[in-house]
Amino acid sequence: MARCEVCFRHCEIEEGKYGFCMARKCENGKVTAANYGEVTGIALDPIEKKPLYHFYPGSVILSVGSYGCNLRCPFCQNDDISWGDAVLGQRNLCRYLTPEELCNIALSYKNLGNIGIAYTYNEPLTGYEYVRDCAKLAHDAGLKNVLVTNGTAGLSVLGEILPYIDAMNIDLKGFTEKCYRTLGGNLEMTKAFITEAAKHCHVEITTLVVPGLNDSEEEIIAISEWIADLKDKNGKTKGPDIPYHLSRFFPRFHMSDAHPTDVGLIYHLKDIALKQLHNVHTGNC
Repeated sequence: MARCEVCFRHCEIEEGKYGFCMARKCENGKVTAANYGEVTGIALDPIEKKPLYHFYPGSVILSVGSYGCNLRCPFCQNDDISWGDAVLGQRNLCRYLTPEELCNIALSYKNLGNIGIAYTYNEPLTGYEYVRDCAKLAHDAGLKNVLVTNGTAGLSVLGEILPYIDAMNIDLKGFTEKCYRTLGGNLEMTKAFITEAAKHCHVEITTLVVPGLNDSEEEIIAISEWIADLKDKNGKTKGPDIPYHLSRFFPRFHMSDAHPTDVGLIYHLKDIALKQLHNVHTGNC
């Protein structure tokens, strides 16, 4: 048995078994990333799709994902890979790529305007070792590295990848412990992750506005005030300039019978956030 230290769960994993994320496994008494190099999706995407609106806008980036996630959002858009059970039962869904192979693929698309690699689709930090190894190679090759994450990871994990990451989009699912319990997460860990990341690289933050979960004025006020107070590594306030994305929810997965978020509400919440933040964007509207 071994203890995983990636996130707040600290899974005690029996030999040959997987942790909660279904991506980390105990082998020979040590926790390893079973999803290392196991790619379930790869595509050349507009950078705005991450979404990153203030980091090389108009460019494209090679997006790559594996399987596994340490949250259990009932509205997950990538449940077929993020909830890793399905992938473990069908390993033919994966294509193994070494860090060198992935970096070479990214370089081969430079003539199409590719600026680097985005680690996305599932929760990349369930296999942070692969992100770290690929990002170092890409960094050395002059490529940019982008992380799209739920921010549910410890600062020691963040420290492993920060030297090579140029930009992040981090999901802030809500601003109450009740919201995060519903999703199987930990608000304080996510806040600490965002706070540290904002000191070292370009950060944009996204909240998917889900009816009945996090769609109140009070919650968006609390989120925007908190973002506005974030600091850079020198202790100077940078929060008002951090881009914030408010995305509209559509029925999906275990919430397929729910109603989409009202478009008018999204724009109203944007106006509220703009009282604290300079760059607020709406999505899925």
